[in-house]
Amino acid sequence: MEETGHIVLKDVRKAFGPKNVLNGVNLSVPKGRSMVVIGGSGTGKSVMIKTILGILRPDSGSITIGGEEVTRLRGKDRDEFLQRFGMLFQGAALFDSLPVWENVAFGLIQGRNTPRKEARDIAMEKLRQVGLGPEVGSLYPAELSGGMQKRVGLARAVAADPEIIFFDEPTTGLDPIMADVINNLIVDCVKRLGATTISITHDMVSARKIADRIAMIHKGEIIWQGPARAVDTSGNPYVDQFIHGRAEGPIQMEILKA
Repeated sequence: MEETGHIVLKDVRKAFGPKNVLNGVNLSVPKGRSMVVIGGSGTGKSVMIKTILGILRPDSGSITIGGEEVTRLRGKDRDEFLQRFGMLFQGAALFDSLPVWENVAFGLIQGRNTPRKEARDIAMEKLRQVGLGPEVGSLYPAELSGGMQKRVGLARAVAADPEIIFFDEPTTGLDPIMADVINNLIVDCVKRLGATTISITHDMVSARKIADRIAMIHKGEIIWQGPARAVDTSGNPYVDQFIHGRAEGPIQMEILKA
């Protein structure tokens, strides 16, 4: 039976002046599934995420979440909509001036008016779930390693038990062992929450580990999507070149032409 999309993008387009960044993106992510979008730098991955979140408004096209059109949400409706999301940013993006527990609880305190004691208890539990002890809660981000900062970012992303989570290059800058730890934590957290997730990455080890489905974006279009296990036999020369990291192929030819 075909799974219906929880997040559905239809012919989404976005340009900045004369530069077309999204050229009719079509993507469907089933509920409770993990979609990983792969692609090189400048292919439109981050802009696509920002249009789903409403940070950028698409020039045309449709974005529905749970059947609801979200591209026109404004004000209070958009604020309520954003509370359904969690986000793990590239580089963790923690607040330097706040202790770790307050970073994790930030959305609960500021966005949901959760009492500080309750928010702190939730934050400490989320830290425990990503393998960090209670002593870490009182530290500041500058006192943590890159891998620990990424774990704190993950704890923050899942603090409010979101329905949808975005992961932006979750393993960038990490050594292979810590990257695998983060990938395992992502899989565990997503399963625990039953969340629908979209990750953007160029790390194929990470993509294979966390994805149910993989899509490739190139020049602002989704040029292939399918089950993660099918990525090695996609038959698409762009996908094949990208996943094997080959210098020769259609992508390189276009770089040379540019």
